[in-house]
Amino acid sequence: MTIETQTTPTLHLARWTVTSGSQVQSRGAVVIASGDHQWQASAEGNGAVDALFRAVDRALAEVLTGHPRLVGYDVHAVAEGPDAEGVVTVRIGPPPGAEGQRGTGEYAGEVRSTNIIAASVDAYVQAINGLLAEEHWAGAADAAGNRRGARAGESAADRAARAAEMDEDEAHHDTTAWFNQ
Repeated sequence: MTIETQTTPTLHLARWTVTSGSQVQSRGAVVIASGDHQWQASAEGNGAVDALFRAVDRALAEVLTGHPRLVGYDVHAVAEGPDAEGVVTVRIGPPPGAEGQRGTGEYAGEVRSTNIIAASVDAYVQAINGLLAEEHWAGAADAAGNRRGARAGESAADRAARAAEMDEDEAHHDTTAWFNQ
């Protein structure tokens, strides 16, 4: 079993939100960024962590051509008390159906925090970064971002200028609107 890690992130979690409760379906939403590209999605799941993992999978389905296989998920407390931190370790495998070298390997992410939900989703993205750091996955995020952002006849400079524009109406928005879909 090989466990790969990466020091320079390809993707980063720009923001996330989740709702969960005893009598409601958990719903999570994420925005993931890489360079000029952003992917966002929301999903339901069996609890807050599952909903966020599913949202990440949905957001990155175009990048990974599927969703990673969750191989392991561990949470360990490293102290006592209300301010104690936990260490979350997430292990993933490549998406089912990935061919050739893209279908091999195991990748881990590990994050320490007092917020286990935040640590969980950060560790999941960290593990995906480990997968994308492999030579056979090189450029997957950029290629998917370019496919999403391309418009007929638009140059790279036009895309960059459009990405840099700020829409004042969208600058302050209610993130709970994702959950009303």
